[in-house]
Amino acid sequence: MTSLRSARLSEFMAANALVRMKSRFEDHKIRGYVRGIGPKFVLIQIVNDRIWFDGYECFRIADIRGLKLEPHTAFIEAAIRARYKKLPKPPRIDLADVEKLILSAASNFPLVTIHNEEERPDVCWIGRVKGIAEGILSLTHIDPNARWEKRSTKHDLKAITRVGFGASYEAALHLVGGNAPEGPPSKLGRRAK
Repeated sequence: MTSLRSARLSEFMAANALVRMKSRFEDHKIRGYVRGIGPKFVLIQIVNDRIWFDGYECFRIADIRGLKLEPHTAFIEAAIRARYKKLPKPPRIDLADVEKLILSAASNFPLVTIHNEEERPDVCWIGRVKGIAEGILSLTHIDPNARWEKRSTKHDLKAITRVGFGASYEAALHLVGGNAPEGPPSKLGRRAK
């Protein structure tokens, strides 16, 4: 089934088609353009309900449901053309595995959002990637008041179901909270830029 989804996602990406889908963890629709496909994750450039580009989400291909062409494409694309003189160029995100996905997102954006929807479907963690080693992500969180936590927390890469970056909410947190404090050096070895 995942290979069929990957094939359809590839067709939609090649056609630069606006798609609509759902995640198996949520009921609301997700709308956007397929900008990259890896073995397990797909990169979607999100078009929000107000018809603005709103960052990127990487979903596990196995979690995608109801994948189809957006039925209101003509209106949405006309609004996008009217609003944007130049369309945002997608960042280079390495979708080979979740570690490379997160590190490449962190090198392009100051904040990354991760989800573990299997265990905590209503929670996400937003922060600055400090490093990854032995399958564990170290993330310095920023809270909803744009305050940085003093210590990084650890997240198992195998539990991550979705990764987001570049959205307006993350941009607002960074605008108010600034850059993450350096804190003590990470013991994880590989650091994000």
